[in-house]
Amino acid sequence: MSGLSRRHLLAGAAGLTAAAGLYGSADLVRSAAGAGQRREQALRIGYLPITDAAPLLIAHSAHLYPAGSVSSAKPVMFRSWSGLAEAFVSRQVDVAHLLMPMAIQLRQVLGANVRVLGWNHTNGSALTVAPDITELEQLIGTQVAIPFWWSIHNIVLQKLLRAHDITPVVRRTASRAKRTVELIVMSPSDMVPALANRSISGYVVADPFNAIAQIKKIGRIHVFLGDVWREHACCVLVTRDDVIAERPHAVQAVTDAVVAAQLRIGTDRPRAAEALTTGSYLPQPLPAVRTALAYPDPPYQFQRPDWSPQLVGFQPYPYPSFTRRLVEEMHETVVDGDRGFLDTLDPARAHSELVDDTFVLNSLAAQGGRHAFGLTGLDRTEQVHLL
Repeated sequence: MSGLSRRHLLAGAAGLTAAAGLYGSADLVRSAAGAGQRREQALRIGYLPITDAAPLLIAHSAHLYPAGSVSSAKPVMFRSWSGLAEAFVSRQVDVAHLLMPMAIQLRQVLGANVRVLGWNHTNGSALTVAPDITELEQLIGTQVAIPFWWSIHNIVLQKLLRAHDITPVVRRTASRAKRTVELIVMSPSDMVPALANRSISGYVVADPFNAIAQIKKIGRIHVFLGDVWREHACCVLVTRDDVIAERPHAVQAVTDAVVAAQLRIGTDRPRAAEALTTGSYLPQPLPAVRTALAYPDPPYQFQRPDWSPQLVGFQPYPYPSFTRRLVEEMHETVVDGDRGFLDTLDPARAHSELVDDTFVLNSLAAQGGRHAFGLTGLDRTEQVHLL
Protein backbone atom coordinates (compact mmCIF):
# COMPACT_ATOMS: atom_id res chain seq x y z
CA MET A 1 0.00 0.00 0.00
CA SER A 2 2.98 2.32 0.32
CA GLY A 3 2.93 2.89 -3.44
CA LEU A 4 -0.70 3.96 -3.44
CA SER A 5 -0.99 7.39 -5.01
CA ARG A 6 -3.81 9.89 -4.95
CA ARG A 7 -4.11 9.64 -8.74
CA HIS A 8 -4.32 5.83 -8.57
CA LEU A 9 -6.99 5.85 -5.90
CA LEU A 10 -9.15 8.45 -7.57
CA ALA A 11 -8.81 6.85 -10.99
CA GLY A 12 -9.40 3.32 -9.79
CA ALA A 13 -12.22 4.17 -7.40
CA ALA A 14 -13.91 6.42 -9.93
CA GLY A 15 -17.31 5.32 -8.70
CA LEU A 16 -16.61 7.06 -5.40
CA THR A 17 -15.61 10.40 -6.85
CA ALA A 18 -18.12 10.32 -9.66
CA ALA A 19 -20.88 10.02 -7.08
CA ALA A 20 -19.70 13.41 -5.77
CA GLY A 21 -19.59 12.03 -2.28
CA LEU A 22 -15.91 11.48 -1.65
CA TYR A 23 -14.28 14.40 0.11
CA GLY A 24 -10.85 14.83 1.64
CA SER A 25 -9.24 12.49 -0.91
CA ALA A 26 -5.69 13.44 0.05
CA ASP A 27 -6.40 12.55 3.68
CA LEU A 28 -8.01 9.31 2.53
CA VAL A 29 -4.91 8.24 0.65
CA ARG A 30 -2.59 9.14 3.54
CA SER A 31 -4.75 7.10 5.90
CA ALA A 32 -4.98 4.14 3.51
CA ALA A 33 -1.22 4.13 3.00
CA GLY A 34 -0.34 4.23 6.72
CA ALA A 35 0.16 0.59 7.61
CA GLY A 36 1.04 1.12 11.25
CA GLN A 37 -1.73 3.53 12.20
CA ARG A 38 -3.00 3.09 15.78
CA ARG A 39 -6.61 1.97 16.21
CA GLU A 40 -8.95 1.58 19.12
CA GLN A 41 -9.02 -1.84 20.70
CA ALA A 42 -12.74 -2.30 20.00
CA LEU A 43 -13.82 -2.57 16.38
CA ARG A 44 -15.98 0.19 14.92
CA ILE A 45 -18.94 -0.56 12.66
CA GLY A 46 -20.32 1.62 9.86
CA TYR A 47 -23.57 1.28 7.91
CA LEU A 48 -26.09 2.89 5.60
CA PRO A 49 -29.65 3.31 6.95
CA ILE A 50 -31.24 0.56 4.87
CA THR A 51 -32.74 -2.78 5.83
CA ASP A 52 -29.68 -4.49 4.29
CA ALA A 53 -27.78 -3.42 7.41
CA ALA A 54 -30.27 -5.13 9.74
CA PRO A 55 -27.97 -7.97 10.92
CA LEU A 56 -25.23 -5.56 12.02
CA LEU A 57 -27.79 -3.38 13.79
CA ILE A 58 -29.85 -6.12 15.42
CA ALA A 59 -26.60 -7.64 16.71
CA HIS A 60 -25.96 -4.35 18.52
CA SER A 61 -29.57 -3.88 19.66
CA ALA A 62 -29.73 -7.42 21.07
CA HIS A 63 -26.28 -7.14 22.72
CA LEU A 64 -24.88 -10.01 20.67
CA TYR A 65 -21.44 -8.43 20.30
CA PRO A 66 -19.21 -9.63 23.16
CA ALA A 67 -17.92 -6.86 25.40
CA GLY A 68 -14.67 -5.47 24.11
CA SER A 69 -14.97 -6.84 20.57
CA VAL A 70 -17.01 -3.95 19.21
CA SER A 71 -17.26 -0.35 20.33
CA SER A 72 -20.08 0.06 22.85
CA ALA A 73 -21.26 3.12 20.92
CA LYS A 74 -23.90 2.63 18.28
CA PRO A 75 -22.70 1.72 14.79
CA VAL A 76 -21.92 4.86 12.78
CA MET A 77 -24.52 5.82 10.20
CA PHE A 78 -23.54 7.23 6.79
CA ARG A 79 -25.86 8.71 4.18
CA SER A 80 -24.08 7.60 1.00
CA TRP A 81 -22.09 4.63 -0.20
CA SER A 82 -19.19 6.89 -1.08
CA GLY A 83 -19.11 8.27 2.47
CA LEU A 84 -19.16 4.78 4.00
CA ALA A 85 -16.46 3.54 1.62
CA GLU A 86 -14.24 6.49 2.49
CA ALA A 87 -14.64 5.85 6.21
CA PHE A 88 -13.85 2.16 5.74
CA VAL A 89 -10.76 2.70 3.60
CA SER A 90 -9.45 5.50 5.85
CA ARG A 91 -9.87 3.29 8.96
CA GLN A 92 -12.56 5.39 10.61
CA VAL A 93 -14.58 2.16 10.77
CA ASP A 94 -13.26 -1.42 10.82
CA VAL A 95 -16.32 -3.43 9.83
CA ALA A 96 -19.11 -2.46 7.45
CA HIS A 97 -21.65 -3.73 5.00
CA LEU A 98 -20.64 -2.76 1.47
CA LEU A 99 -22.10 -3.40 -1.94
CA MET A 100 -20.49 -6.60 -3.22
CA PRO A 101 -19.32 -5.08 -6.54
CA MET A 102 -17.94 -2.09 -4.61
CA ALA A 103 -15.94 -4.45 -2.39
CA ILE A 104 -14.50 -6.08 -5.50
CA GLN A 105 -13.64 -2.68 -6.97
CA LEU A 106 -11.95 -1.43 -3.81
CA ARG A 107 -9.88 -4.59 -3.44
CA GLN A 108 -8.70 -4.37 -7.04
CA VAL A 109 -7.78 -0.71 -6.61
CA LEU A 110 -6.31 -0.81 -3.10
CA GLY A 111 -4.73 -4.24 -3.17
CA ALA A 112 -4.89 -6.93 -0.50
CA ASN A 113 -6.66 -4.98 2.22
CA VAL A 114 -10.41 -5.42 1.61
CA ARG A 115 -11.83 -8.74 2.71
CA VAL A 116 -15.37 -10.11 2.48
CA LEU A 117 -16.28 -12.24 5.50
CA GLY A 118 -19.73 -13.31 4.37
CA TRP A 119 -23.07 -12.17 3.03
CA ASN A 120 -25.12 -9.70 5.04
CA HIS A 121 -28.38 -10.55 3.29
CA THR A 122 -29.94 -11.73 0.03
CA ASN A 123 -32.44 -9.93 -2.23
CA GLY A 124 -34.01 -6.85 -0.60
CA SER A 125 -33.92 -4.42 -3.55
CA ALA A 126 -36.41 -3.36 -6.21
CA LEU A 127 -36.98 -1.17 -9.23
CA THR A 128 -39.52 1.46 -8.19
CA VAL A 129 -41.12 3.64 -10.85
CA ALA A 130 -43.62 6.49 -11.11
CA PRO A 131 -47.22 5.34 -10.52
CA ASP A 132 -48.24 5.67 -14.17
CA ILE A 133 -45.39 3.50 -15.47
CA THR A 134 -46.36 -0.10 -16.02
CA GLU A 135 -43.84 -1.25 -18.65
CA LEU A 136 -40.05 -0.91 -18.89
CA GLU A 137 -40.49 0.70 -22.33
CA GLN A 138 -42.02 3.72 -20.61
CA LEU A 139 -38.62 4.47 -19.06
CA ILE A 140 -37.14 5.17 -22.50
CA GLY A 141 -36.02 8.78 -22.83
CA THR A 142 -35.93 9.34 -19.05
CA GLN A 143 -33.51 9.24 -16.13
CA VAL A 144 -33.37 6.36 -13.64
CA ALA A 145 -31.38 6.61 -10.40
CA ILE A 146 -29.02 3.98 -9.02
CA PRO A 147 -27.22 4.09 -5.64
CA PHE A 148 -23.72 3.44 -6.98
CA TRP A 149 -22.07 2.49 -10.27
CA TRP A 150 -20.60 -0.73 -8.92
CA SER A 151 -23.77 -2.14 -7.38
CA ILE A 152 -25.97 -5.15 -8.01
CA HIS A 153 -28.71 -2.59 -8.65
CA ASN A 154 -26.92 -1.13 -11.66
CA ILE A 155 -25.92 -4.57 -12.94
CA VAL A 156 -29.41 -6.09 -12.79
CA LEU A 157 -31.14 -2.96 -14.08
CA GLN A 158 -28.88 -2.89 -17.14
CA LYS A 159 -29.56 -6.56 -17.83
CA LEU A 160 -33.30 -5.93 -17.65
CA LEU A 161 -33.10 -2.92 -19.95
CA ARG A 162 -31.03 -4.74 -22.55
CA ALA A 163 -33.44 -7.69 -22.47
CA HIS A 164 -36.08 -5.20 -23.65
CA ASP A 165 -33.81 -3.71 -26.33
CA ILE A 166 -33.24 -0.57 -24.23
CA THR A 167 -29.71 0.86 -24.02
CA PRO A 168 -28.44 2.27 -20.69
CA VAL A 169 -26.26 5.38 -21.10
CA VAL A 170 -24.24 7.61 -18.78
CA ARG A 171 -23.47 11.29 -19.19
CA ARG A 172 -25.70 11.36 -22.26
CA THR A 173 -29.23 12.67 -22.43
CA ALA A 174 -31.68 9.83 -22.84
CA SER A 175 -33.34 9.59 -26.23
CA ARG A 176 -36.66 8.05 -27.13
CA ALA A 177 -35.57 7.76 -30.77
CA LYS A 178 -32.46 5.80 -29.77
CA ARG A 179 -34.28 3.80 -27.06
CA THR A 180 -31.92 4.89 -24.29
CA VAL A 181 -32.25 5.43 -20.54
CA GLU A 182 -29.83 7.70 -18.70
CA LEU A 183 -28.52 6.31 -15.42
CA ILE A 184 -27.51 8.68 -12.63
CA VAL A 185 -26.03 8.01 -9.18
CA MET A 186 -28.08 9.29 -6.26
CA SER A 187 -27.98 8.72 -2.52
CA PRO A 188 -30.87 6.45 -1.46
CA SER A 189 -32.35 9.12 0.81
CA ASP A 190 -32.62 11.53 -2.15
CA MET A 191 -34.42 9.09 -4.42
CA VAL A 192 -37.89 9.33 -2.91
CA PRO A 193 -38.19 13.14 -3.22
CA ALA A 194 -36.68 13.00 -6.72
CA LEU A 195 -39.35 10.53 -7.80
CA ALA A 196 -42.03 12.61 -6.10
CA ASN A 197 -41.12 15.73 -8.10
CA ARG A 198 -40.67 13.61 -11.25
CA SER A 199 -37.08 14.66 -11.87
CA ILE A 200 -36.50 10.92 -12.35
CA SER A 201 -38.89 8.28 -13.64
CA GLY A 202 -37.68 5.56 -11.32
CA TYR A 203 -34.93 4.22 -9.11
CA VAL A 204 -33.45 0.88 -8.20
CA VAL A 205 -32.32 0.60 -4.59
CA ALA A 206 -32.55 -1.32 -1.34
CA ASP A 207 -35.53 -1.09 0.97
CA PRO A 208 -37.14 0.58 2.81
CA PHE A 209 -37.03 3.26 0.09
CA ASN A 210 -39.17 1.15 -2.24
CA ALA A 211 -41.69 0.58 0.53
CA ILE A 212 -41.76 4.30 1.35
CA ALA A 213 -42.63 5.20 -2.25
CA GLN A 214 -45.57 2.80 -2.24
CA ILE A 215 -46.81 3.85 1.19
CA LYS A 216 -46.70 7.53 0.15
CA LYS A 217 -48.27 6.61 -3.21
CA ILE A 218 -45.57 8.44 -5.16
CA GLY A 219 -44.29 5.28 -6.82
CA ARG A 220 -44.92 1.60 -7.40
CA ILE A 221 -42.62 -1.39 -7.19
CA HIS A 222 -42.20 -2.68 -10.73
CA VAL A 223 -40.03 -5.69 -9.90
CA PHE A 224 -38.04 -7.04 -6.98
CA LEU A 225 -34.50 -7.87 -8.02
CA GLY A 226 -34.87 -11.22 -6.30
CA ASP A 227 -37.29 -12.11 -9.10
CA VAL A 228 -34.48 -11.55 -11.58
CA TRP A 229 -31.46 -13.08 -9.81
CA ARG A 230 -32.43 -15.71 -7.31
CA GLU A 231 -31.18 -15.08 -3.76
CA HIS A 232 -28.42 -12.77 -4.93
CA ALA A 233 -26.14 -10.96 -2.50
CA CYS A 234 -26.37 -7.19 -2.43
CA CYS A 235 -24.42 -6.11 0.65
CA VAL A 236 -21.63 -8.13 2.21
CA LEU A 237 -19.87 -8.05 5.56
CA VAL A 238 -16.38 -6.63 5.09
CA THR A 239 -13.29 -5.85 7.10
CA ARG A 240 -9.64 -5.31 6.23
CA ASP A 241 -6.78 -7.80 6.19
CA ASP A 242 -4.90 -5.82 8.83
CA VAL A 243 -7.90 -6.08 11.17
CA ILE A 244 -8.00 -9.85 10.67
CA ALA A 245 -4.26 -10.13 11.33
CA GLU A 246 -4.35 -8.01 14.50
CA ARG A 247 -7.77 -8.92 15.96
CA PRO A 248 -8.82 -12.37 14.64
CA HIS A 249 -10.82 -13.20 17.80
CA ALA A 250 -12.75 -9.93 17.55
CA VAL A 251 -13.46 -10.58 13.86
CA GLN A 252 -14.79 -14.02 14.75
CA ALA A 253 -16.93 -12.51 17.51
CA VAL A 254 -18.41 -9.96 15.11
CA THR A 255 -19.14 -12.65 12.52
CA ASP A 256 -20.74 -14.86 15.17
CA ALA A 257 -22.97 -11.98 16.28
CA VAL A 258 -24.04 -11.11 12.74
CA VAL A 259 -24.90 -14.73 11.92
CA ALA A 260 -26.87 -15.04 15.16
CA ALA A 261 -28.69 -11.80 14.32
CA GLN A 262 -29.63 -13.15 10.89
CA LEU A 263 -31.32 -16.12 12.55
CA ARG A 264 -33.01 -13.83 15.07
CA ILE A 265 -34.46 -11.62 12.32
CA GLY A 266 -35.85 -14.64 10.49
CA THR A 267 -37.59 -15.80 13.65
CA ASP A 268 -39.53 -12.55 14.24
CA ARG A 269 -39.33 -9.98 11.45
CA PRO A 270 -41.93 -7.54 12.85
CA ARG A 271 -40.03 -7.42 16.14
CA ALA A 272 -36.79 -6.78 14.28
CA ALA A 273 -38.43 -3.90 12.41
CA GLU A 274 -39.54 -2.39 15.70
CA ALA A 275 -36.05 -2.70 17.19
CA LEU A 276 -34.52 -0.98 14.16
CA THR A 277 -36.87 2.00 14.36
CA THR A 278 -37.48 2.48 18.06
CA GLY A 279 -33.76 2.09 18.66
CA SER A 280 -33.12 4.87 16.13
CA TYR A 281 -30.88 2.67 14.00
CA LEU A 282 -33.01 3.45 10.95
CA PRO A 283 -34.60 6.90 10.51
CA GLN A 284 -37.50 5.68 8.38
CA PRO A 285 -40.98 5.17 9.89
CA LEU A 286 -41.89 1.80 11.35
CA PRO A 287 -44.58 0.97 8.73
CA ALA A 288 -41.99 1.27 5.93
CA VAL A 289 -39.37 -0.83 7.72
CA ARG A 290 -41.95 -3.42 8.74
CA THR A 291 -43.23 -3.60 5.16
CA ALA A 292 -39.70 -4.03 3.83
CA LEU A 293 -38.81 -6.79 6.28
CA ALA A 294 -42.07 -8.64 6.59
CA TYR A 295 -44.55 -8.16 3.75
CA PRO A 296 -45.24 -5.88 0.78
CA ASP A 297 -48.07 -3.37 0.86
CA PRO A 298 -49.93 -3.59 -1.45
CA PRO A 299 -49.18 -7.28 -1.94
CA TYR A 300 -46.56 -7.92 -4.60
CA GLN A 301 -47.07 -10.76 -7.04
CA PHE A 302 -43.72 -12.53 -7.22
CA GLN A 303 -42.77 -13.41 -10.78
CA ARG A 304 -40.97 -16.60 -9.72
CA PRO A 305 -42.98 -18.15 -6.88
CA ASP A 306 -41.13 -21.41 -7.52
CA TRP A 307 -38.03 -19.71 -6.12
CA SER A 308 -39.70 -19.53 -2.67
CA PRO A 309 -38.96 -15.80 -2.67
CA GLN A 310 -38.56 -13.38 0.20
CA LEU A 311 -38.47 -9.61 0.01
CA VAL A 312 -35.16 -9.78 1.83
CA GLY A 313 -33.45 -12.91 3.09
CA PHE A 314 -30.73 -13.44 5.65
CA GLN A 315 -28.09 -16.10 5.24
CA PRO A 316 -24.35 -15.57 5.58
CA TYR A 317 -22.59 -18.06 3.35
CA PRO A 318 -20.83 -16.44 0.34
CA TYR A 319 -21.28 -18.77 -2.63
CA PRO A 320 -18.25 -18.81 -4.97
CA SER A 321 -20.59 -19.24 -7.95
CA PHE A 322 -22.16 -15.87 -7.20
CA THR A 323 -18.82 -14.06 -7.06
CA ARG A 324 -17.81 -15.61 -10.37
CA ARG A 325 -21.06 -14.70 -12.12
CA LEU A 326 -21.01 -11.22 -10.60
CA VAL A 327 -17.54 -10.51 -11.98
CA GLU A 328 -18.66 -11.72 -15.40
CA GLU A 329 -21.57 -9.29 -15.26
CA MET A 330 -19.34 -6.43 -14.11
CA HIS A 331 -17.38 -6.80 -17.33
CA GLU A 332 -20.64 -6.15 -19.23
CA THR A 333 -21.85 -3.21 -17.14
CA VAL A 334 -21.69 0.44 -18.19
CA VAL A 335 -20.35 2.86 -15.56
CA ASP A 336 -19.24 6.47 -15.41
CA GLY A 337 -15.56 6.15 -14.53
CA ASP A 338 -12.38 4.21 -15.07
CA ARG A 339 -12.90 0.51 -15.79
CA GLY A 340 -9.20 -0.30 -15.95
CA PHE A 341 -9.27 -2.59 -12.91
CA LEU A 342 -11.48 -4.98 -14.88
CA ASP A 343 -8.53 -5.80 -17.14
CA THR A 344 -7.00 -7.98 -14.43
CA LEU A 345 -10.25 -9.10 -12.81
CA ASP A 346 -10.53 -12.82 -13.54
CA PRO A 347 -13.91 -14.36 -12.65
CA ALA A 348 -12.25 -17.69 -11.88
CA ARG A 349 -9.91 -16.20 -9.26
CA ALA A 350 -12.00 -13.36 -7.88
CA HIS A 351 -13.65 -15.30 -5.06
CA SER A 352 -10.48 -16.75 -3.54
CA GLU A 353 -8.78 -13.35 -3.77
CA LEU A 354 -11.63 -11.46 -2.13
CA VAL A 355 -13.43 -13.76 0.31
CA ASP A 356 -12.26 -15.34 3.56
CA ASP A 357 -15.05 -17.70 4.59
CA THR A 358 -13.17 -19.16 7.57
CA PHE A 359 -15.02 -17.05 10.12
CA VAL A 360 -18.49 -17.52 8.67
CA LEU A 361 -18.04 -21.29 8.44
CA ASN A 362 -17.10 -21.29 12.14
CA SER A 363 -20.18 -19.19 12.88
CA LEU A 364 -22.45 -21.51 10.91
CA ALA A 365 -21.11 -24.50 12.83
CA ALA A 366 -21.78 -22.72 16.12
CA GLN A 367 -25.39 -22.01 15.07
CA GLY A 368 -26.22 -25.60 14.17
CA GLY A 369 -24.71 -25.84 10.72
CA ARG A 370 -25.85 -24.70 7.31
CA HIS A 371 -29.20 -26.42 7.76
CA ALA A 372 -30.17 -23.73 10.27
CA PHE A 373 -30.37 -21.40 7.28
CA GLY A 374 -31.93 -23.92 4.92
CA LEU A 375 -28.70 -24.41 2.97
CA THR A 376 -28.40 -27.82 1.37
CA GLY A 377 -24.80 -27.41 0.28
CA LEU A 378 -21.95 -24.98 -0.13
CA ASP A 379 -22.17 -24.65 -3.90
CA ARG A 380 -25.00 -23.80 -6.23
CA THR A 381 -25.88 -22.81 -9.79
CA GLU A 382 -26.79 -19.16 -10.27
CA GLN A 383 -30.31 -18.61 -11.60
CA VAL A 384 -31.02 -15.41 -13.52
CA HIS A 385 -34.43 -14.84 -15.12
CA LEU A 386 -34.84 -11.76 -17.32
CA LEU A 387 -38.52 -10.84 -17.22
